Amino acid sequence: MKETHVVGASQLDSRHVRVWSGVIKEDKLGLDLLYIQAKKWDNTTVGRPEIQKFVGALHGKRAKKGIFITTSTFSKDATEYADGVETKVILIDGAQLAELMFDYGVGVSTVNSYVVKRIDSDFFEDESVAEAAVGTAVK
Repeated sequence: MKETHVVGASQLDSRHVRVWSGVIKEDKLGLDLLYIQAKKWDNTTVGRPEIQKFVGALHGKRAKKGIFITTSTFSKDATEYADGVETKVILIDGAQLAELMFDYGVGVSTVNSYVVKRIDSDFFEDESVAEAAVGTAVK
């Protein structure tokens, strides 16, 4: 099993956008690092210049991979740029972030849950009783 260690910091940038930057050490020695930047933007499309700055920072650290997360969306230019650079850059927008949160149960709570039951035929000693019970339950 892969052990991860996360180091990060939260701050406000010059435009008062909440920014979280961090590094995940995917092994104890830090041989495999994953750089992350998360920005909370409201109603602003993240453009190519922001992704270029991120990729530049990755190059400065000699990083091979990074994830850029926003609560907003990415422009087509930003997405095309990220897809075209040698460094592996994953872009996660607000919709995908929400989907991942639901998938992994992070920052969400259960409102309703449903239990589906079936007849346990092992409960009955006589199989004919179990078959009759299943037939009755289906009707």
